[in-house]
Amino acid sequence: MKNRIELLGCPINTLTMKETVEMINDSIVNNSRIHHVVVNAAKLVNMRKDAELKDSVINCDIINPDGQSVVWASHILGSPLPERVTGIDLMENLIRLSSEKGYKVFFLGAKEEVVRSVVARYSQEYSPDLIGGYRNGYFSHEEEEGIAKKIAESGSHILFVAISSPVKEKFLNKYKTILNTPFIMGVGGSFDVVSGEIKRAPLWMQKAGLEWFHRFLQEPKRMFKRNLYTNSAFIWLVIKEKFSSIFAV
Repeated sequence: MKNRIELLGCPINTLTMKETVEMINDSIVNNSRIHHVVVNAAKLVNMRKDAELKDSVINCDIINPDGQSVVWASHILGSPLPERVTGIDLMENLIRLSSEKGYKVFFLGAKEEVVRSVVARYSQEYSPDLIGGYRNGYFSHEEEEGIAKKIAESGSHILFVAISSPVKEKFLNKYKTILNTPFIMGVGGSFDVVSGEIKRAPLWMQKAGLEWFHRFLQEPKRMFKRNLYTNSAFIWLVIKEKFSSIFAV
């Protein structure tokens, strides 16, 4: 695709938030299908050792940079991305679009009380007509296909999957044909933020690339290993790529 760069072996679309939303809306209007994913430093690192995760990412139709560090790295490596397009901000934009256009949204993931809270909030803020269905994110491998069929039967135009990486990427890649939903997207911990379970970093921390640190402060045990390893590995990969390109000239 012309509107893509390659960063550390991963294709990424050079789209703004506005352009991304427009592409998704066109897909829904034309009843075509888009499989979307966002990438951050952790995912780019993990893709290098998880072939199934890498396959599920690079086969997506739209790949947006979720992490500010990814945007910075693209500038350092000479193929600048226009802006960060975060999963949660894209989700909020698409919720508003769905309310305006009459699209239905299916919410899959998180704990039962969290996903119920998300559905209740959007129903109240917009309309219950927005909701195509919902289900928590705790299920066995044997249940996966049945859940995919249920989502397809809901007639939803958009599916948000709030399950940890790499599970959500692999689920969507495996069942996207069965899902038969115009737009499917993994949104990680976004339901936790929308429900108030987790607080999102203030805007200044987001712009400074410190959103990961804010999350670490709220869940230190869960995030310590991920942040320590993947952030360090990402920095090293960018440095190595930069110097290899210099010496290749």
